[in-house]
Amino acid sequence: MEIIAGVHQIKVPFPKGIPEHTNVYVVEGSEGNILIDSGWDSTESLWALREGLTNDRLKLRDIKKIVITHIHPDHYGLASKIKQLCGAKIAMHRIEAELINSRYKDFDRLLKETEEELRRNGVPQAELPQLKDASLWMNQFVTPDSPDVTLDSGDIISNGSFEIEVLWTPGHSPGHICLYEPTKKLLFSGDHILYDTTPHIGFHPQSGDNPLGDYISSLEKLKRRSVNFILPGHGPAFNGLKLRIGGILYHHEQRKRNIMNALSDGLKTAYQIAEGIPWMPDQGGVAFRDLASWDRRLAVMETIAHLKLLAAEDKVGNIDTDSASLYLRKD
Repeated sequence: MEIIAGVHQIKVPFPKGIPEHTNVYVVEGSEGNILIDSGWDSTESLWALREGLTNDRLKLRDIKKIVITHIHPDHYGLASKIKQLCGAKIAMHRIEAELINSRYKDFDRLLKETEEELRRNGVPQAELPQLKDASLWMNQFVTPDSPDVTLDSGDIISNGSFEIEVLWTPGHSPGHICLYEPTKKLLFSGDHILYDTTPHIGFHPQSGDNPLGDYISSLEKLKRRSVNFILPGHGPAFNGLKLRIGGILYHHEQRKRNIMNALSDGLKTAYQIAEGIPWMPDQGGVAFRDLASWDRRLAVMETIAHLKLLAAEDKVGNIDTDSASLYLRKD
């Protein structure tokens, strides 16, 4: 689908029959086309991409650059295979590039660190194995490859027809980038801003010390940009950037209030707090106990991220014991 002249969207499906898709974008240029994100490394994804690149204007061989907003499997997994097929160069933020080896190649240490983080934050011993390993199935859909080009905020990516600025927007991932096209005022937002879903911001061994604080700071900086259309990694394209940012910030304020209320009766671990919070409010609310293992892990990590921000704001305190990390209200 041509979103705007010279900019096309291809919906790349998730694997294993999961009823979701990743939006990848092709930006046409006189010096070759730019592919923004790639989808999973699966038969379904490769076929969908091939179908989207078989017409008079769009050909796989014309892709010269593959720009990755972040290295989560649904955005990065297929990049290496596309590079093999057409010779395009892969580009991503330098911080994301540094995470590839420990996330997708030698990940035993990362798994141990994740298990320890979950244990210290109150995950019961009986649940630890399934929460620790909840994301391992995704690795089969990633062919890891180091980038040919590393990017930083302010860099310009050109293809002869478009000049696209790199915006470093940490939070969802520490090296996440959005891409801004100033002439038509387009924002390729990856998973930083979505139309009807609040992006996951969780604390984990690769997240940085205060990922939610980083995320909110990134949102505030984006408010200053003049944007006509947001082209996200999932869901529909939309406008009204400031309005959507306001909605996301409101969600996080509500979540912080929920956490403060949960701490009104004394010391608790992040897991205990997460148990008392309503999740998936956009789906009418789901109790923590009814979440699947992967979603429970995300819920605990999101809770820790909020607690880290509340601690930075001096609203909660943290007490580390030999067995657990405990939080308490300061007011």
